[in-house]
Amino acid sequence: MVESWASSEQARLTMVANRSKNTAPERAVRSILHARGLRYRTHLRPIPSIRRTADIVFTRRKIAVFIDGCFWHACPEHFIAPRSNADYWGPKIAGNRLRDRDTDEALRSAGWTVLRFWEHEPPAFVADDIEKIVYGGQPSRVR
Repeated sequence: MVESWASSEQARLTMVANRSKNTAPERAVRSILHARGLRYRTHLRPIPSIRRTADIVFTRRKIAVFIDGCFWHACPEHFIAPRSNADYWGPKIAGNRLRDRDTDEALRSAGWTVLRFWEHEPPAFVADDIEKIVYGGQPSRVR
């Protein structure tokens, strides 16, 4: 039997249950956007040659939206570094953040507008900011 990367069976089960797409925060924002008449694509690579997938994509406007999890992307308000298996999680989370910055740079260089929000932000506020950008306005809180 292969040894698990997880520090415990409970930790392994928790991590396996985590979704990478169609999370509750994503679905809530998408629902509001759709109700407002905005149409978009989901879980799409804005640049097909780069293996990075945006949560919500407005292809004609070249807008890529990411709704980042507080744990996976080290939210400054909510992230608490795991104490168990810290040698694994420290580099993992740092790598995620580095990949986020690389993705933002690659998309912006290709003419895309990149919007990033935290999962804890109220979906209506996130949808407001996305709608403003889609219609050519300025958002109030995009990171």
